[in-house]
Amino acid sequence: MCTLRGLPVAFALTGAEAGERETLLDLFDAEPELLVTRPGQTLLGDKNYFGGDFEDQLAEHGIRLLRPTRKGEPERPGAALFKPLWQVIESVNETFKAGSTSNSTTATHPPGVVARVIQRILTLTTAIWHNDRSGQPVLRSLTAYDH
Repeated sequence: MCTLRGLPVAFALTGAEAGERETLLDLFDAEPELLVTRPGQTLLGDKNYFGGDFEDQLAEHGIRLLRPTRKGEPERPGAALFKPLWQVIESVNETFKAGSTSNSTTATHPPGVVARVIQRILTLTTAIWHNDRSGQPVLRSLTAYDH
């Protein structure tokens, strides 16, 4: 999870078989401050964040879900906002992916994967913090540090 400016605020590492919706709800259970300190949030999610029960659970937490309309659904509220906001998410994802590929065997074993993911999150968080404090025009840019 991150802010619209790309600042990571929470994450969960799971296996490939873990359900995205359940993982998100577990994250809120594990980190209740995410909800307490930021009431009335709108969460952007992809088309896999669907289901009446799931959205009811989010609503109980005071969270409004903005996601694309799935095939066969009526158009969802906020649909006009989704596309430009989704570009922000894709940009953040690309920032995380940049430089994260490796031929190293540590990248294929769970401890190595965990270390690489956490390294990227900490690097991005530090760069955003530093860029904000030093008045840089683009907060999420890692270009100045990518040598």
